[in-house]
Amino acid sequence: AAFSPDGTRVGTGSSDGTAKLWDATTGRESLTLTGHADWVRSAAFGPDGTRIVTGGDDIAKLWDATTGRESLTLTGHADGVRSAAFGPDGTRVVTGGDYTAKLWDAKTGIETLALTGHTGAVLSVAFGPDGARVVTGSWDKTAKVWDAKTGRETLTLTGHTGYVTSVAFSPDGTRVVTGSEDKTVKLWDAKTGSETLTLKGHTGGVTSAAFSPDGTRVVTGSRDGTARIYDATPVSREFLPKAAK
Repeated sequence: AAFSPDGTRVGTGSSDGTAKLWDATTGRESLTLTGHADWVRSAAFGPDGTRIVTGGDDIAKLWDATTGRESLTLTGHADGVRSAAFGPDGTRVVTGGDYTAKLWDAKTGIETLALTGHTGAVLSVAFGPDGARVVTGSWDKTAKVWDAKTGRETLTLTGHTGYVTSVAFSPDGTRVVTGSEDKTVKLWDAKTGSETLTLKGHTGGVTSAAFSPDGTRVVTGSRDGTARIYDATPVSREFLPKAAK
């Protein structure tokens, strides 16, 4: 699930093969996006809120977020697309599935790069804030950082003992956060690949991790049924005394 950039709408994907858009104030459904043949695992708005990208089955689709009209189908993955996101300027889309991530032209739907190097399915993808880099997380228990222009792998982040299920850059692009089925969250230096923090506390696999807009905190979601907020500064401490339920 994801908010639109202006916070007025929410996009969701479902195992029923649809994505839906909702009014974030009233909770009313405003659009149903129909076209996937299987579970829609990812839904994300473009930076101006006019488009949404969904990932499911072995394809991704772009939609008009006002009319619900499908504008592009991105075909090329050999297995389920588990994550999809727009670049910060809206001209590109990154998708993760099979053992690869792919970059696409968001206007034409043409594949522009294939990022190959993982030895397990790619579960999560994200652009850096300036669009120059992409980070991916995989079943192979690693995250990787890539040059989004050349496709060159620049870093491999190694340290998790379970699948890396969630990845994101900090708002200033200097750090990466990863969440894993090993029940931990890790922060990394996005230039050197050095691990800077390990955040513990969850009793189940971590399924989602993201920075706050100012980069000072990290929010996580877990299979243990809780969400947690952590201080993202070098001396780690849990920001909330109790897990939010």
